[in-house]
Amino acid sequence: MTAQTLDARYRAGDPRALARALTLAEAGLPAARPLLRVARERAGRAIVLGVTGSPGSGKSTLTDALIHDLRARGERVAVLAVDPSSPYSGGAILGDRIRMLRHHADAGVFVRSLASRGALGGLSPRTMPVLALLEGAGFDWVVLETVGVGQSEVDIAAVCDHTLLVLTPAGGDGIQAFKAGIMEIADVIAVNKADLPGADRTVRELMAAQGLGWHDEHTWFAPIRRTVASRGEGVDSVIEAVRQHRDHLGEAGLQRRRERRAEFEVRTLVQERLLQRARAAGADLYARVARGEVDADAAADELLRG
Repeated sequence: MTAQTLDARYRAGDPRALARALTLAEAGLPAARPLLRVARERAGRAIVLGVTGSPGSGKSTLTDALIHDLRARGERVAVLAVDPSSPYSGGAILGDRIRMLRHHADAGVFVRSLASRGALGGLSPRTMPVLALLEGAGFDWVVLETVGVGQSEVDIAAVCDHTLLVLTPAGGDGIQAFKAGIMEIADVIAVNKADLPGADRTVRELMAAQGLGWHDEHTWFAPIRRTVASRGEGVDSVIEAVRQHRDHLGEAGLQRRRERRAEFEVRTLVQERLLQRARAAGADLYARVARGEVDADAAADELLRG
């Protein structure tokens, strides 16, 4: 597929062209850049929803239920599932994608897995260009589901329009959310597996915690919705809560979030390229630091000047 053909087919919404474009972007190849420029010109139409929470909270099951409900409304959905990396191949284990197999024949659903590659913030360094290509491909919703790493999983708030935090009554998820600070990134909260004992207590704790921080009449308190994703219960109320948050933000609020996303993407690329430079510096510089011939600050300055 030539570059011109790929560009034309991506613009036309060809899923094979989209898959090829995503492969180029994930690999960080220069051939992805023209497609990314096209995608960014068309961005802003889709609702970009981040789904986060601790492992075992049912994020993938809830995402699958969201797809089903949105498709029933006639809306097209793309899902980017950031899966844990295999310790052997470095690739995605594809667990989330397997859970969404019932949608594989639906032309209105596109599911892509992305290896986390050990990223501590729950997102791969290549998440941003892949997400941009999905957003520019004409979907109504783009759902980003992260790997689920608990307290360090806050990057998602910087890259999505809205953040859905998924918690469960069991395991003290509510208390962990308070300690970790991830309550601060949640725009909507789903207490999943709400048929388990302790659901009412978890909801009460979450509501109490929301009132503890500074707030005024303009503060958005994340709506708390009970869901049983395995049965599709409460999913419609989560979708409506996301739409309410979008109305609350308005165009100005959405633009500020997109600017924050751009800042995050640029900083991520800078960090990645600096790390590449540091790896390429060779053992000599580090050996000099180890021998005490140069201190670590001076070595860092040397890398930055180079």
